Amino acid sequence: MPARKYTEQQRLAFLALIDRGGSVRAAALAVGVSPDRGYRWMKQAGLSTPRSTQRKHTPEDKAEFFRRLAVSGNVSAVARELGFNRVTCYAWAHKAGIFTGAYADAKRQEFLKLRREGVSRREAAQRLGVESHQALDWDKGIRVFSKGRIYPDGRVVLYRPEEVLANVKNPRTAWVQGERVPLARVEQIIDARYLSLLERERLKDLMMTGLSIRKIAAMMGRAPSTISREVRRNTVSRSGYLPHTAHRVSVKRRERPRAAKLALDGPLRDYVATKLKKRWSPEQIRHRLQRDFPHDPGMRVSCETIYQAIYVHAHGELRRELAGSLRRGRSRRKPHRDPQTRTSRFIDEMTPISKRPADVEGRTIPGHWEGDLIVGAGSGSAVATLVERTTRYVVLGHLPIERTADAVRDSLVTALQGMPAALKKTLTWDQGAEMSEHRAFSLATDMAVYFCERASPWQRGTNENTNGLLRQYLPKGTNLRAHDAGALAAIADELNDRPRKALGWDTPTERMNALLSPG
Repeated sequence: MPARKYTEQQRLAFLALIDRGGSVRAAALAVGVSPDRGYRWMKQAGLSTPRSTQRKHTPEDKAEFFRRLAVSGNVSAVARELGFNRVTCYAWAHKAGIFTGAYADAKRQEFLKLRREGVSRREAAQRLGVESHQALDWDKGIRVFSKGRIYPDGRVVLYRPEEVLANVKNPRTAWVQGERVPLARVEQIIDARYLSLLERERLKDLMMTGLSIRKIAAMMGRAPSTISREVRRNTVSRSGYLPHTAHRVSVKRRERPRAAKLALDGPLRDYVATKLKKRWSPEQIRHRLQRDFPHDPGMRVSCETIYQAIYVHAHGELRRELAGSLRRGRSRRKPHRDPQTRTSRFIDEMTPISKRPADVEGRTIPGHWEGDLIVGAGSGSAVATLVERTTRYVVLGHLPIERTADAVRDSLVTALQGMPAALKKTLTWDQGAEMSEHRAFSLATDMAVYFCERASPWQRGTNENTNGLLRQYLPKGTNLRAHDAGALAAIADELNDRPRKALGWDTPTERMNALLSPG
């Protein structure tokens, strides 16, 4: 019988699948060849295949396994506790005759008996030491076998063959020269200095065209030494440079396992622990080390390393003791979210100040207002301030109980109630959460609301200046609830009766009355 012929396209497709992290069997089946042929191609290309090494267990390991199994009765749980291979533990149990099919079925019957007696599924599973997913299957009458599941109504569901033929052996990991690397680490972009997977793919394409290293480097915007080093160090196949394999090899090489600096006993750890107990901050410790040990490079540590030692490496009582010595006293680190992923504090979309009509800037047309909150002692009390840009006329909103979005909305609507529609065109505010009801405010007043950019108070400079004047009447650190609506109106009247240089020494009241007078 003549030997079967394989095409070069099949071989290249097979190597490409292996390069992406697929298993030999899955890649071979995908291109229509036998796994044996795939292994031959791997050998010819000089690629290694992952091999697992079986752990040697001592009699003491076995004895400890059976001792714990007698207590919990759960092979998987004991295997996890001891860090043993689950299949090995099941083999030991089967050999000892304590985990046969009859044994498992007896446990199932006992579980069902407890359920009939009114015991909850979780409680019954805990009593018998079975996994929650297994208890759920027993509760629903589902029988599980190696290739699928049998339901009480007779349906048989087989596991999808696509999962067997998938290009990646494990969706969460990728193989690298016999070792696994988490995909999260493979895909992580550390710094622009490192070649990315996309750059490595482009490098492969350019190499296929026959260009020189220098031309490739110029086209990729990289140094020629970077490209030559990449090809030299990360070409692991006799078939040439494979970008996916090269990328995973590079990622694997990043690992430089070593013990954390403060995890090791020694003078540095003792010094840091002593100063933390004296309530020194990590920054104080870091700089004092440089002064106390100027010629000892081993006595150096960064602030982040100290925080890592407290929040990551320390456990139990030590963690509570060390964290309690910090100024904030937190036992857990406060998370910092990426600004790009933060959820907007407003349900209704904000309209940025950049979309505000251009004629507002010139102050020639009245009816455009700026607003903010003046906050009292302990941020517990507040007053809403509104100022009209053309006349500098001030209106104050009373917030007697709280400064929630609903309360601020109602206060502003009430404050502007007496103004004619011609003087209620727009309102400019900062991005404070108190204005999250801006849509309801707009519906009630027929005023468009525009929001300043973050940390840009100068974009409502008239209001900021007015708030400074109001602090003469409403000092910082005082309880603003002491001022009722009448008192706030009197303060606004007094401020509006002051002559202003920006108004040619007219008062805001005079300018506003001129707008309100007929003719």
